Amino acid sequence: MIKIDTHLGTIELTSGYLSALIGHTATSCFGVVKMNPAGASQGVKTAVLKKESIDNGVRVYVSKGSGKVVIDLHITVTYGVNVAAITDSIMNKVRYVVESETGLSVDKVNVFVDGMENS
Repeated sequence: MIKIDTHLGTIELTSGYLSALIGHTATSCFGVVKMNPAGASQGVKTAVLKKESIDNGVRVYVSKGSGKVVIDLHITVTYGVNVAAITDSIMNKVRYVVESETGLSVDKVNVFVDGMENS
């Protein structure tokens, strides 16, 4: 749960909402084939449910001191595309969507390319 204090009151965002928002944004970018599990808990959840959820591959946490959000994404990209261009596009789009939709400040968006697939 992430809390934002404003002059009107407190806004609380669940991590599920934020992860789903980021997952939808990242998968809508050109060249992204799928999201990969980010850690053991997501890997087990994917194996048990036998399907991928939209928050798969997304890890969100608040950095100490600054109070800004740090986002980690684990993706698979299309073989033959410019990986640097795809990752830059994802970082910019995710930062823009999160800041405009939630009002949170994004410190970093880390994109980890875990693989490439022909599609």
